[in-house]
Amino acid sequence: MDEFHVIATDEEFADAVGRLAAGRGPIAVDAERASGFRYSQRAYLIQMYRRDSGTFLFDPPAISDFSPLEDAISADEWVLHAASQDLACLREVGLDPSRIFDTELAARLLGMPRVGLAAVVEELLGIKLAKEHSAADWSTRPLPQPWLKYAALDVELLVDVRDGLAERLGDSGKADLAEQEFDAVLHREAKPAAAEPWRRLSGIHALRSGRNLAVARALWQARDARAVELDTAPGRLVPDASIIAAARTLPGTRRALADLREFTGRASRSELDRWWAAVEAGLADADLPATRVPSDAPPPPRAWAARQPEADARLKLAKQGVADVAERLGMPVENLLSPDSLRRVAWKPPADTSERGIREALADLGVRAWQLDATAQIIADAFVAASQTVEDATATDS
Repeated sequence: MDEFHVIATDEEFADAVGRLAAGRGPIAVDAERASGFRYSQRAYLIQMYRRDSGTFLFDPPAISDFSPLEDAISADEWVLHAASQDLACLREVGLDPSRIFDTELAARLLGMPRVGLAAVVEELLGIKLAKEHSAADWSTRPLPQPWLKYAALDVELLVDVRDGLAERLGDSGKADLAEQEFDAVLHREAKPAAAEPWRRLSGIHALRSGRNLAVARALWQARDARAVELDTAPGRLVPDASIIAAARTLPGTRRALADLREFTGRASRSELDRWWAAVEAGLADADLPATRVPSDAPPPPRAWAARQPEADARLKLAKQGVADVAERLGMPVENLLSPDSLRRVAWKPPADTSERGIREALADLGVRAWQLDATAQIIADAFVAASQTVEDATATDS
């Protein structure tokens, strides 16, 4: 079996930069993190492949400056699978492409039934990829050879996959729209940090009062601070379900918290004093969180019929029209138009509901030109039909 080597010294790095710069064609790029093991989302391995250059496995924690590599290849096309998952950790070390080809997104636009890398490789190249190390702890050092082989294969086949997808995009007339989508992924602004990140606790909807929420908040903050200190995934200390259970039951003593069967996790007992202090802080907190958080998002569509019948009619007719277009184009409806964009324009339509007005409203929401061309008129027509349907129903009732 070939030995796979991780580049971790300045001399090896300089040699790899020169060889990658001298290669030809696009550069396949992938990154491995330690999600579920570490607190950070940093890259612990970066893989690259280029024709006439070879495959390179970089150790980001050991390499102090990636700028020579960035300078050498940033102007070339980078090929990534599900680029949105890796761009942040690549940028964190100073690697930022100017143009990309996203093989997962291309597969979606082509309507392929399975878009995971292994499935796309098998369909296009007839090669079966093993994915047994995809959820490994990539912060492990040294990295085992089977893991490195898995990581290398992820990029060694990616350029061939890219070429096969590019051919299919061209044959189906989707090359231009794919370019727009790739560019949108590349330039999408990062989501701002949540004002109250603790509200992302899984199951928090079960907590009904401000006091319950205050205890959940205090436990989340204590867990998060400890996770940062240890650089470990928060859920490995105490799972979300345990925090919710404690916040729901509001234990009145340290013993009651210790006896709570649902309060589990590797640190639930070893650091019980920390968690009990958080519960006490939450029980005593005078600044209770709001039970409902203001949002500019429309309400759940199931409530529309009672609250705004015409909005409900607009959404249903427009949704069907957009689904018909997606079927004709052979792609998932969410890649044609995000459900959130459609809901927003249906709930609160522009004053001008002509094709032009709908186009402008959707463009303000970040919808791309090709998506507007495909859907704006369909949605405008649906809104007219919805208005007529409601008018007819009102006239019949009266």
